[in-house]
Amino acid sequence: MCLPLIFFSLSCFSLQIVPFSVFLLHAPLHVADYPVGLPSQVEKVKKLLDVGSDDVVYMIGIHGMGGLGKTTLSLAVYNSIADDFDSSCFLQNVREESNQHGLKHPQSILLSKMLRENIILTSWQEGASMIQERLGRKKVLLILDDVDNRKQLQAFAGRADWFGPGSRVIITTRDEQLLKSHEIKRTYEVEKLNDNDSLQLLIWNAFKREKVDPSYEDVLKRVVTYASGLPLALEVIGSNLVGKSVEEWESAIEHYKRIPNGEILEILKVSYDALGEEEKNVFLDIACFFKGSSLEEVEHILGVLYDNNMKHHIGVLVEKSLIKVQDERFGVIQMHDLIEDMGRDIDRQESPKEPENRMRLWLGKDILHVLKHNKGISKTEIIRLDLSKSEREETLEWNPNAFRRMKSLKILIIRNGKFSKGPNYLPKSLRVLEWHGYPSNCFPSNFDPRNLVTCKLPHSRFTSFGFLGSSKKFENLTVLKFDWCIYLTHAPDMSDLGNLEHVSFQWCENLVAVHDSIGFLSKLKILNARNCKKLMSFPPLNLPTLESLQLSYCSSLEKFPEILGKMGNIMELNLYLPIKELPLSFQNLIGLKKLYLSYEIDHLRSSIVTMPNLIDFRVTNCKRWEWVKSEDAEDNLGSMVPSELDTFAAKSCNLDDDFFAVGFMRLAHVRWLCLSFNNFKHLPECIKEFHNLNQLDVSHCKHLEEIRGFPPKLEYFNATNCISLTPTSLSMLLDKELYEARKPHFRFPGESIPKWFDLKSSGPSCSFWFRNRFPARVLSLLIIHMDIDKFSFVTPEVYINGKCHGSSGTYLLKEERMFEFDQTYLSDLGRLHNLFEQPLEKEWNHVKVTYDESFLNMSRNKVTIKATGIHVFKEENMEDIRFDDPYIREDIIEEEDEKEKEEEKEEEEELNFR
Repeated sequence: MCLPLIFFSLSCFSLQIVPFSVFLLHAPLHVADYPVGLPSQVEKVKKLLDVGSDDVVYMIGIHGMGGLGKTTLSLAVYNSIADDFDSSCFLQNVREESNQHGLKHPQSILLSKMLRENIILTSWQEGASMIQERLGRKKVLLILDDVDNRKQLQAFAGRADWFGPGSRVIITTRDEQLLKSHEIKRTYEVEKLNDNDSLQLLIWNAFKREKVDPSYEDVLKRVVTYASGLPLALEVIGSNLVGKSVEEWESAIEHYKRIPNGEILEILKVSYDALGEEEKNVFLDIACFFKGSSLEEVEHILGVLYDNNMKHHIGVLVEKSLIKVQDERFGVIQMHDLIEDMGRDIDRQESPKEPENRMRLWLGKDILHVLKHNKGISKTEIIRLDLSKSEREETLEWNPNAFRRMKSLKILIIRNGKFSKGPNYLPKSLRVLEWHGYPSNCFPSNFDPRNLVTCKLPHSRFTSFGFLGSSKKFENLTVLKFDWCIYLTHAPDMSDLGNLEHVSFQWCENLVAVHDSIGFLSKLKILNARNCKKLMSFPPLNLPTLESLQLSYCSSLEKFPEILGKMGNIMELNLYLPIKELPLSFQNLIGLKKLYLSYEIDHLRSSIVTMPNLIDFRVTNCKRWEWVKSEDAEDNLGSMVPSELDTFAAKSCNLDDDFFAVGFMRLAHVRWLCLSFNNFKHLPECIKEFHNLNQLDVSHCKHLEEIRGFPPKLEYFNATNCISLTPTSLSMLLDKELYEARKPHFRFPGESIPKWFDLKSSGPSCSFWFRNRFPARVLSLLIIHMDIDKFSFVTPEVYINGKCHGSSGTYLLKEERMFEFDQTYLSDLGRLHNLFEQPLEKEWNHVKVTYDESFLNMSRNKVTIKATGIHVFKEENMEDIRFDDPYIREDIIEEEDEKEKEEEKEEEEELNFR
């Protein structure tokens, strides 16, 4: 079965039926900036995979020492074959993810990606069973990157028969014996680069171009020799010598000569030695504490040590290929395992046998030893305790005076660990204090926080911010976070905390009051009070720098705070709140682009959509919508909806026909309009003037009787369960002319296939044949009856000559439980007109359009396919399209010709006889 990629959420709020061209192929993963020497190795791995053999499941292993490029090779293989599988998943850093979060976390990622569901597991054993059960019939591609023990293999791919026929599992590891113990016969050892490929990689990293000055020829060859074909070493050495003269290259090589070629860590240390003093410290900090952390977090935490020069330092480390910043959206800092080992080894050499004498404490057993035996000294500057999953539940006995001699401690991060008691002393040198589950309800009385910049104490025992009573001492504080503090009841006066930029007390379920001063913090950028269920009011806000405001799920908050002045930096608000109405001052949020309102708002005036920069407005469960007419208080707010408004959704808002009569034309420029679960009876003729409208959702409008027109560019239309539609309106939805000028994805009540369809079937599939090019306009129609228990997908899967070419027009079904009538789904398949893989030329190509009933009936759904149909819009090449099997027809014609010839021959013989 060929499963579609789906871009839908579970509600009308983000319903988008995306044209298939957006997601026909998987999004390729980034392989390498300079992919030198990969093609030949990719082909060797693909030969082992034997992707064309669909009756077997193969597991193959890719192994070799660190730095050879096992992950890079597997990424390249993944990109080249992923489209041949129903589902695929590249699970990176299995070793690290499993150690940090347990096996069930990456199992959940794997299953969620493969099944396109949100999978939550209670144990890794449950995950292993679900992998067998849910993937046992699917043809999947699974890559397990950086596996280091047998238990991981047992959790993700215990046996080949866990997966459907044709599946392939690729495992990368440094341990060849691990593959043998799992009885993996097909293995590939990653090769070192040959001299030519090594030279190319070195040149690209050092000179950023293909050709270089001939004077560098000899020195480049010498570097290639010393690097011994290790890609990582070539990248680091090349980046280290960017912009250097031949003489500087020669000097560097002479240094390399004194280091044995086999000692890769020492080769890498040459690049470390070339860093400036401060960059060396930043590198060691990242290697010891922050590999895998977000770029934003690293810049903020280390910025307090390096005078906010982190962007420059990070840039230098990236240029030297010592770190990489992955994931363009979130910016995650990564470094190769060998480089991380090198950094930690350098730090360890500071005091190999006495960790308390080091500047950095990062190994759990070393930290616990120092804290338990009060071994701390003034040299220590950074401590980060992040215990493994198995160590977190044990109560840790320690000496509460352990920090007393750490006079230079600047960063203290304790992410997990149950300490038996709170500290008696915290050094005044602290700039970052992050202690999850802080084991006391107060700070030590002698704590001087004047240098503190960041204070994060989630899951702690504080009942109030009483320690802020002397808040002038906290004058340098920029981040204050008390998330998940269930004993916290009040947020006190913060008037003296003028440098605060980020305040968060989300999930403080017993918080009842917030001091007015929080609304006047002139530098505040982020304010998060999400899920404070007992918070009944929120102070007025005058925060010109505020960029993010989170108040959703404060289930007792019935009034949105007054906005006292212009605030132009908040771009998006998602308000899941029981507020009765929005205040007029809400319009002071002049920079707002996206506004989502959800709960049961009593009254909402349409002036809200006249906000000047609003492009996306969505509301659900509004009891009364009122178009602004002539309210004097709102005359100055404007009455025109801005032309930038692209999306308007009003779901379950009690809209009747008056909604269209008064101000509906103000929305004439939107591209996406959702009016589902409302009470109007007519979709007015003026909808034809919505010239930009591409998607229209009026599903579950059970009183809707008449549809009086369609916008000219409408392609996505949902009238599911509109049970009162008149025969005239239903007939219009089946009118051939409606679909001639558009590529539709329509759904509506209906139980019959129109007469103008070329092919009708009572089963789940239809077929036709074409020669040369796939027809430009093909419509597929499905009629089903359904009782949806959870959710399901409706999508036609298209096979050409037996090969799946994906799907077109995917619909997500959810929350409706029981549909009262049969539903019709009509989709355009024209996207296959320009196939990446050309069909057989001058031969008949078989097209099968099918709907998988087992997929539709997942999660106890009851879906009955009643009919399917196909229509091809007439083209000049209609002689190249058949709706019956042309090969059978040709055989019949040939047989009839032969029979006719035999009869003529018999007649001729009879005449001659006479």
